[in-house]
Amino acid sequence: MSFVETWLLAPLAHEFMQRALIVALMVGAVCAVLSCFLVLKGWSLMGDAVSHAILPGVVLAHVTGLPFALGAFGAGLGCAIGIGYLKQNSRVKEDTVMGIVFSGMFALGLVLFVKVDSDQHLMHILFGDMLGVRWPDIAETAAIAVPTAAILLAKRRDLLLHAFDPGHARAIGLPVGWLHFGLLALLALTIVVALKAVGIILVVAMLIAPGAIGFLTTRRFDRMLAVAVASALISSLAGTILSYHLDAASGPCIVVVQAALFAVALVVNLRRAARRAGGAAQPA
Repeated sequence: MSFVETWLLAPLAHEFMQRALIVALMVGAVCAVLSCFLVLKGWSLMGDAVSHAILPGVVLAHVTGLPFALGAFGAGLGCAIGIGYLKQNSRVKEDTVMGIVFSGMFALGLVLFVKVDSDQHLMHILFGDMLGVRWPDIAETAAIAVPTAAILLAKRRDLLLHAFDPGHARAIGLPVGWLHFGLLALLALTIVVALKAVGIILVVAMLIAPGAIGFLTTRRFDRMLAVAVASALISSLAGTILSYHLDAASGPCIVVVQAALFAVALVVNLRRAARRAGGAAQPA
């Protein structure tokens, strides 16, 4: 058998692998688009904070019989708004506020999870269960991921200006407040999308690595978006297939591939900078 048949097509003969690959590609694409704005705005830690803060929302949703997505979105958005309020009304810096809020909410979620009689496995919540997704889960993921990505792409110029120069954005009449909290809401939705696939912890890498790879590769935002999405899709495909052959969890394998792509992008960027510095040092 050829390499393609053995390594690529054989895993996809199983329906659970087909479902895993579909959800991995959707999650990877929407996370990649959002990661570009997070990297440019310096909100990488915000993604970390919101992803950890959704755990109590997930537990409370289970207790009350509500959908996990609703509880996770409410907790994530509440965390983001709380961080913004504390930043504006206290002397504590934003990174300190983020650390306090997300660690506190994550700890609260762990305490609640231990006290609640649940058939959910904590490891699945923390690291995802991509191979266990069902078709209704895929439909729910698509219902959130597609509109989220569409909004981000449609408003990319406004969000880009808000990321670089909020003062100028306000001066030309853009609704800065709506853009700020709208981006936070989209961040919470994206984390909800990735919850069942890669879990609370690994979604942080999905929200940072693609944008960082695009940032190192090009200086144009549209190209940065394209590179970020391409790297996320390649990582999702390669990581999912690799997890089948290694008998490992799909989420961590995807993140490992993304980390490898980031390392390649970093090396290429450093060599390019070294060549430019060497050329500039040459005498005229």
